Amino acid sequence: MRKFYPRSLREHYHCNPSGGLMKTIGFAIFLLASVAPSLAQRTEGPPPPVLVVTGNAQILTVPDEATVRLGIVRQASAAHAAQDQVNAVAQEILNAIGKVGVSPQQIQTSRLALTPVYAPRGPEARDAPRIVAYSASNVVTVRLENLSVIGPVIDAGLKAGANQLEGVQFGLRDDLPSREQALRQAVNEARSKAQVMADALHVGLIEVLEVSEGGISVAPRTEFAGRMAMVADAIAPTPVSAGQLEVHASVTVRYRIGPKP
Repeated sequence: MRKFYPRSLREHYHCNPSGGLMKTIGFAIFLLASVAPSLAQRTEGPPPPVLVVTGNAQILTVPDEATVRLGIVRQASAAHAAQDQVNAVAQEILNAIGKVGVSPQQIQTSRLALTPVYAPRGPEARDAPRIVAYSASNVVTVRLENLSVIGPVIDAGLKAGANQLEGVQFGLRDDLPSREQALRQAVNEARSKAQVMADALHVGLIEVLEVSEGGISVAPRTEFAGRMAMVADAIAPTPVSAGQLEVHASVTVRYRIGPKP
């Protein structure tokens, strides 16, 4: 039997009313399907419990290179005279260090400077500053792999005319093995701390969720720092001890925890 719908109903849908109803029902089903996943996510519950620990490590290693910095400062009434004096002393230092067994490739001059020296001014001085001299300076940097010649290099440089010792800095030619060792120790410490905390909480370490490196650094060691002025006369042999360098590493590990297996 053919179904009959009132005219008002047919006019309302502009078509077969049964077709309009089917479209409405289909659209409602689509909305429910799209909303269902979000509703399911809301009912999944809180995130799993986690345990976050930080591991730190410090190792000591013996340096295998050193950098020596010798300063030269001279004053003269004329700028060119001060500069000439510094250049002459620098050449004397290069020659003296070369006799110790240091190759020219290990020596570098840097921080060449020339500045005016002004006369002292009283509290009521109104005249323009007056130049009374010029100060020239230079730094001779020596990089050494044979640490046994550090003392002789310093002594030779001072006797040749250097009047400042800016310091001796110890380091590593290749610090990768030491950095990796420190990093492994930091990870091991983090794991050990996490296990102790988990045991105290009566839970188990289920899995590692995240690991982040907090930093790895090699702290160079410096002796004779501070730009100490030296007197070249009557200098005793300079004793130098390489000592040890500190290598630091830090990591943060995030564990998921749960009931013990």
